[in-house]
Amino acid sequence: MYSFIKSLLFLLPPEKAHHVALNIIEFALKIPIFGLIFKRSFNSGPQRSIKFAGITFPNIVGLAAGFDKDAKRLHLWKALGFGHVEVGTVTPKPQSGNPVPRLFRLVEDRAVINRMGFNNGGVDAMINRLKKRPAGLIVGGNIGKNKITPNELATDDYVICFEKLYPYVDYITVNVSSPNTPGLRDLQTESFLVPLFEKLNQLRSQYDEFKPIFLKIAPDFDLKAVKELAKIIKSLPIQGVIATNTTISRSGLEASEKEIEKIGAGGLSGAPLFEASNTILATLSIELGNSMPIIGVGGIFNGFDVTEKLNRGAGLVQVYTGFIYEGPWIVRNILKTLTFDEAYMDS
Repeated sequence: MYSFIKSLLFLLPPEKAHHVALNIIEFALKIPIFGLIFKRSFNSGPQRSIKFAGITFPNIVGLAAGFDKDAKRLHLWKALGFGHVEVGTVTPKPQSGNPVPRLFRLVEDRAVINRMGFNNGGVDAMINRLKKRPAGLIVGGNIGKNKITPNELATDDYVICFEKLYPYVDYITVNVSSPNTPGLRDLQTESFLVPLFEKLNQLRSQYDEFKPIFLKIAPDFDLKAVKELAKIIKSLPIQGVIATNTTISRSGLEASEKEIEKIGAGGLSGAPLFEASNTILATLSIELGNSMPIIGVGGIFNGFDVTEKLNRGAGLVQVYTGFIYEGPWIVRNILKTLTFDEAYMDS
């Protein structure tokens, strides 16, 4: 059924199709009786909890940041069976992001290129929605800086988002790895990360409840740079790493050079990211050992992809582009493929 619906959705511009598809699913779930059957079908996979960074997640599969930038569809993600959802990236002030078109499909590559640019309604608007979040859904907040904020003042933006979001989410992810905010990746340095996380850790100590902080990194490092980054990560007061964000690489694509040039800049996600993100994941896992759990992201479409992430060192996974190509039953299908030994380990 989804393959037919997808063929129709793919006739629309990608960003328009994104909203139309989610509206259709939400509408279907509200239809009496049919909606109940629909919801049960999403949750028919085996549900086994996993402990990760001190949090007990209902299952191993999460939704990556960027899919629900403003936390507008939390009830939907719970209905679809996601073990957790990472909302954002959110910034202190609302911003419209980059001009459209800014989202592009590479169908033959099962990939997407986006240059959204942290389009969101700002942290205050997100908080109002998080106050109404559904019970039982693990929600992480992915935070960034506004485009107009110079890098020398970036810490202030992260602090604002951290302080405002902390009471309303289960964990916080610091995003310094998106390729779509000019200069953001320049913040993946010891001189920025160490004082930033020391500040965030100091702020966290003022709250009664301890919540983990994660760092999301880019996939565009060579192995030497990853090892250097691992040394920095070990020194940070954080509880986990998310590997990885989208890539600026265009190597090995089936799409023509002419098509790629026409699309232009942006972060590539989907199947072509799988091996590159796995290489970063495996290297980090070796370098960090048991000191830091890792969430694996990049190119996940099915349970076999998840198993590979787990074998490379991930404790949890997140999907993004796979949802677009595989549809709303992706969590159920992944969980049905995995076995207990493969998927559910304490981290």
